[in-house]
Amino acid sequence: MSVATQQFEGVFDADVNHSSFEAGTRHMGVGSFRTRFEDVQARLTGQDGALRLEGRTKVESISIRNPPEFREHVVNGADFFDAANFPEIAFSSSDISLHGDGLLELTGELTIRGVTRELTVPGTYREPQDDPYGGSRAAFDLRATIDRRDFGLNWQAQLPKGGNVLEWDVEIAVQLEFVREVTTPADSAASANH
Repeated sequence: MSVATQQFEGVFDADVNHSSFEAGTRHMGVGSFRTRFEDVQARLTGQDGALRLEGRTKVESISIRNPPEFREHVVNGADFFDAANFPEIAFSSSDISLHGDGLLELTGELTIRGVTRELTVPGTYREPQDDPYGGSRAAFDLRATIDRRDFGLNWQAQLPKGGNVLEWDVEIAVQLEFVREVTTPADSAASANH
């Protein structure tokens, strides 16, 4: 067990106000379109030297608001997220490796539209440190590129001189700021009796 992993013993919940999930892709062959999911929930658990990350976001929390018909197509369209049938995007890790240089590698399963694919994600981490409010905070920054067709996000149109209106590759950037759960002596005694 590495020293870095030891620092993450316990349960850390994402601070929703200081965490983000963004996705971006090339648009019309020239622009870089980015959107944000505003409801980010994640929990990092460290136990016996092993780390596990569980995270999810609600599709309806996507930052696209106008025009309403565009939002409706992206959120509920059968060739986009189809949120009525698949309301969440979820991730569950199977392995997290922390390296002494602040780099990490995370392997797990990403689920979009009910389709689950294994994904290995590089990133960085910052070890827990005390905040001024009696808590302990840490962070993961993760970046990955997926092919949206792998998850059934198949909408496409062609540009007049060739090329795609919306590229297939989507860059995902997730920033998670965690707060360690505080256990009281009563909590410890209760868990020891179970």
